Amino acid sequence: MSARPTKRGWADGAVVPVLVVLAVLMVIWYAAAVWLNAPAQIDRYGRDGLAAWSQTQLIADTLSQERPKLPGPHQIVAELWNTVFGYAPTSNRSMLYHAWITFSATGLGFVIGTALGIALAVLIVHNRATNHSLMPWVIASQTIPILAIAPMIVVIAFNLFTGQLGLDPNAGRLVSKALISAYLAFFPVTVGMVKGLRSPEAIQLDLMRTYSANPWQTFWKLRWPAAMPYLFASMKVGVAASLIGTIVGELPTGANGGIGARLLAGSYYGQTIQIWAALFAASILAAALVGAVGIAQRAVDARMGVRP
Repeated sequence: MSARPTKRGWADGAVVPVLVVLAVLMVIWYAAAVWLNAPAQIDRYGRDGLAAWSQTQLIADTLSQERPKLPGPHQIVAELWNTVFGYAPTSNRSMLYHAWITFSATGLGFVIGTALGIALAVLIVHNRATNHSLMPWVIASQTIPILAIAPMIVVIAFNLFTGQLGLDPNAGRLVSKALISAYLAFFPVTVGMVKGLRSPEAIQLDLMRTYSANPWQTFWKLRWPAAMPYLFASMKVGVAASLIGTIVGELPTGANGGIGARLLAGSYYGQTIQIWAALFAASILAAALVGAVGIAQRAVDARMGVRP
């Protein structure tokens, strides 16, 4: 007689370890904030003529500075709350406004990069000459520092789209930033799809030839379904890289909005809390984008009959 499965307790799951790690990180963060901000606060006490102060007062004051070297988590959360709910979404002070600008360029760049990566992978897998000539250049393209070429691409593309092609300036900025985003997104998709399209075993390819399947049928019925796990795994990497590319592309056009502009403005004016809040907003946006790709993967898997 088999034993009945016992119900796992709350402490046996993954929630408690995550909370413990989070608590440890919070303790380390607050300790680092006090340590880094304390010298400036002590110096301020001296300038204000405050000779006697307690350790409790010092800790409280270091965690409530207007421009700390390292803000506390509560200051970052308060800044995010104020910039998300304290302003209209159309205001340039709203984090939602800047997040939408970054999201728009990221989405367009991710679509372009994914389509380009899939097309290049199909060419590389099905054409021997393309495999030997194109793949090394795909790899070499990622050795160029993105910070070095982003300003040039953004400026050249913006002038091209708004000058020669006559696009609206906002559309020109969007497309120029999307090019940087696509540049970082296409590489993981290309490499992942090449691996996925080559994943069918020789016996499976022989079976398709036995059925007199043409190359298109072999691709659509065998190679493409086999590449789906690789595609979505690479898309998760690509969408995160795409967001980084957009933020980097926003730095040369900092006054035009976006999370990158928020970071640049905070750096100009020494607003460290604003910088950290923008970084957390970018992390939240990246997690949402990766989660959206995961939802799409589960929908495709269900459509294809893949068991969880």
